[in-house]
Amino acid sequence: MISFGFLLTSLVVVLIPGTGVLYTVATGLFSGKRASFFAAFGCTLGIIPALLASSCGLAALFHTSVVAFQVVKYVGAAYLLYLAWQMWRSSSPLSLSKQQSNKQYSSLVIKGFLLNILNPKLSIFFLAFLPQFIPSSVENPLNSMLLLGAVFMLMTFVVFVIYGFLSGLFSAYIIKSEKASIMIQRIFATSFAALALKLVFSERT
Repeated sequence: MISFGFLLTSLVVVLIPGTGVLYTVATGLFSGKRASFFAAFGCTLGIIPALLASSCGLAALFHTSVVAFQVVKYVGAAYLLYLAWQMWRSSSPLSLSKQQSNKQYSSLVIKGFLLNILNPKLSIFFLAFLPQFIPSSVENPLNSMLLLGAVFMLMTFVVFVIYGFLSGLFSAYIIKSEKASIMIQRIFATSFAALALKLVFSERT
């Protein structure tokens, strides 16, 4: 059921830097490894709505309806711009505190979750990607699609945690230099803004 081709292709897709990776790495750099774990968890949870939508055929709505696709797309782009603005305007050299409370961890999860659910192309991606690895002879393709989606989510979480932990290793070096931390913070802010513009000008596939 779960072929090597699916695992290899999924790994390549997950490894490609996107909004989730950027968010997790930024969290690891400015808040440490523990915080990056929650960021990765939130991004992974954000896959669930897209997976369910594609499994139930709801993703086809984004593919066929210009209005639905555009609404979600622009809301997602606006959220990315908000994150970019929030990071850029911070007067502190760090965007997030190293001492995180449970409430702040919850905020990291929610932000990561919103990053994915506000990207309509994710649902369309699953609708186009997962069925390729489901044999026509399968009696219940829905269960197969959910299984492949769950494996994809697990791979996403593991890879994102690794990204976050690796970036967290450099956190101590970043906080030693106020200039360096502010510069890197603004680089990430610019990257979020660039991804927002990319989403705005993206088309349905």
